[in-house]
Amino acid sequence: MRLAMACHMPQLEQLATQLDRLAYFEACPFPVISLYLNLQADEHGKDRFEPFLRKELADRIRTYGISSPERHSLEQDAEKIQKYVENVDSSLNGLALFACSGAELFEAIPLAAPIDQHRLYVSNIPHLYPLAKILDEYPRYVALLADSHSARIFVFALNTVEKTDRIENPKTKHHKQGGWSQARYQRHVENYHLQHAKEVVDAVARIVRDEKIDKIVLSGDEVILPLLREQLPKDVTERIVDMVKMDVKAPEHDVLASTIAALRQKDAESDRERVDELIGAYRANGLACVGVEATIKALERGQVDELVITAKPDNLTEDTADELVVKARQTSATIRFIEDASLLAPIGGVGAFLRYKL
Repeated sequence: MRLAMACHMPQLEQLATQLDRLAYFEACPFPVISLYLNLQADEHGKDRFEPFLRKELADRIRTYGISSPERHSLEQDAEKIQKYVENVDSSLNGLALFACSGAELFEAIPLAAPIDQHRLYVSNIPHLYPLAKILDEYPRYVALLADSHSARIFVFALNTVEKTDRIENPKTKHHKQGGWSQARYQRHVENYHLQHAKEVVDAVARIVRDEKIDKIVLSGDEVILPLLREQLPKDVTERIVDMVKMDVKAPEHDVLASTIAALRQKDAESDRERVDELIGAYRANGLACVGVEATIKALERGQVDELVITAKPDNLTEDTADELVVKARQTSATIRFIEDASLLAPIGGVGAFLRYKL
């Protein structure tokens, strides 16, 4: 028996569209505010961003001449921002906001994904590195929890659930008779479990193909797991990145926390492999470049297929990291953030796989 699917607005594409729109923002004479706020409540259930916001906005505004048009634009921005945050949803974990009254820009992006710390930038273009990193850290993926008669399927993205699906079939009852009767019953149970597995596999395959999802985290008991593996098509099996142990009835927030942790662990393991591939391709004079200067030039020429950049820009200035990310978004290059900064340290914190060589 299939239960109705719950569906929410897909936020990932919306965020990607907003990021691209901001990446194409043309520099103007007026200052652009890029604001990132951690909206997670403290141990007392209180928001912690208001003192930061009041102080930092006032301090930045004071650096402009009293009667200057730049200061007037910033003062208007500050007023709009203060009004916006007064009514911000308390369930949110983060907020990215971009404002420039002089250029008629005000783009607020509420997030279920957390932002690690408050940040305020004032420049002539939006600062997008932290926003692009969120897209990489909280991808869309499927979590499947199954046992021999039920299954729950989640589509998570940006640290929240986008869709859920549930499959429920009647439980098989224990049968104590022996002999031929027992054997027939056992075959009946095995066939029942197989049909259940096929139904679950069909649902998962349809979701990952329709939604173009390339990551699956799987949890199942000892009865259903072998059947699922047997029935899963090769292209779907290849998308399984990890298997975790969870109760099929686990609360949604526990499912999200456990599966995103599993994804992070797998990403950390594959980061090293990807960086090794990058450096190996560069050494062999293949389709790769390393270092800031070479990567920026390749981005400007539209050569970059995948930008590989540190998630902790110790080896890069924030302005440089932001420039790289913006150019990647403008040229439809994918971006991979590497959490372990030491992996990219020998090549200056950044490199790229190329579409072609000149």
